[in-house]
Amino acid sequence: MHAPDDAAEQIAGLLDGIVRRQRRASREGFGENVTHAQFRVLRTLDRADRLLRLSELAAQLGIVPRSATSVVDDLEAAGLVARQPDPHDRRATLVYLTPDGLKILSTLREKRRAVMADQLARLTPEEQQTLANLLQRLADN
Repeated sequence: MHAPDDAAEQIAGLLDGIVRRQRRASREGFGENVTHAQFRVLRTLDRADRLLRLSELAAQLGIVPRSATSVVDDLEAAGLVARQPDPHDRRATLVYLTPDGLKILSTLREKRRAVMADQLARLTPEEQQTLANLLQRLADN
């Protein structure tokens, strides 16, 4: 039996390894060069119930606005997001997904789902549900 600190370190290492493997496998053979940061921006914009200002996007991502601007610049250059002036504040810019951005996001999500399903195939359906329940407990604030 591991001491609590040893268990915490072991679990942290295992989770880190699983996440790295998931990201690597999701990118393999995929023509789009979308970084993890860019994926997070695309996903955040897709989940928003309205167009987001750059400052709101940065806040939701937990990054500084300058970093969000840099990622959005790259995504805009690739045609995956677009900007428009905020009609309520001329100093602010709203960001939204383009049809190409939605298409790539859908493809990336499917690739991630397929990679995870392949990894989870080693577990029984009951083990998968137990894992999901335990991870949800850890994820809950």
